[in-house]
Amino acid sequence: MTSFKFSPPFLTGANRVTLQMVQVIIALIPAIIALVFYFGYGVLIQIILALVTALLTEAAMLKLRNRPLKPFLSDGSAAVTAVLLAVAIPPLSPWWLTVLGVSFALIFAKHLYGGLGYNPFNPAMIGYVLLLISFPLEMTTWLPVSSLASQVPDFKMAAELIFTGQWQGQGVDALSGATPLDQMKTQIGLMRSPEYVSSQPLFGMFGGLGWEWINIWFAIGGIWLLYRRVISWHVPVALLGSLFLISTVVWIVAPQVSGSPLFHLFSGGTMLGAFFIATDPVSGSTTLKGRLVFGAGAGLLIYLIRIWGGYPDAVAFSVIIMNMLVPLIDYYTQPRVYGAR
Repeated sequence: MTSFKFSPPFLTGANRVTLQMVQVIIALIPAIIALVFYFGYGVLIQIILALVTALLTEAAMLKLRNRPLKPFLSDGSAAVTAVLLAVAIPPLSPWWLTVLGVSFALIFAKHLYGGLGYNPFNPAMIGYVLLLISFPLEMTTWLPVSSLASQVPDFKMAAELIFTGQWQGQGVDALSGATPLDQMKTQIGLMRSPEYVSSQPLFGMFGGLGWEWINIWFAIGGIWLLYRRVISWHVPVALLGSLFLISTVVWIVAPQVSGSPLFHLFSGGTMLGAFFIATDPVSGSTTLKGRLVFGAGAGLLIYLIRIWGGYPDAVAFSVIIMNMLVPLIDYYTQPRVYGAR
């Protein structure tokens, strides 16, 4: 009797989407710890609030679309969107700001386009841009880092400020200040040299005080994602390379225009954008050459908007603009078919 052994093609590995999303969240943890260290427990409260909002919104939209809840709720995509948006907004933002941003991101940038895998724009950045344009005061009310703050909010104080807007008669505006990118842009506009601005207490060794370490931890988390092959090197290298190149050229030719190249790399949301936002596989380019173009374009736009645009940081606008160009980029960067001329 002859027996046959068949390979079991029906066997599958772990859910790749869930595994990748979990690894992205793990990679974000060191930078989140750094954010809590420099800005207090408001960061954690915003993350929890965003996660709860994301799961409720995701469940409601899946129910409306007659989709099964368990596989989509457990894939981690909504959680990643929530965490990315939560770490990008000011730590003591009012609760409704986080709820509105996360809900809008999932409803309008994800589910109205067909859900995970069909969104042409990065959902977290769509939510962020909506909040930045609609509520610029709340979105630019950042705290100074803990070493410069008159009072670092503990958990209770942060919760009261987020949910009531007041703590013992004080509002968030009494504790807030300009970010290093905002301060650099404003003071250069007042004809002060970048060297003079960088010598102020708000600035560290080569970036914004505290922000340089936050960016370093985002970069370390991103490098780990590269090692785990969750993301490819093309977008981060192209984005950081183009941002470094153009900021170096302008720094040499016209040093009075902006801060140093290292300042741009290690301030604001540069590393978060390079490793966690622009690398979105759904809304980014699908070809390897296209990813290089996508990243280089995003880096160039970040610098142009920072220097000559209306906002001191520019990661969200840059990524969304490049998302719009993805069909064109993919069209012109298709790999040559074997045998074709």
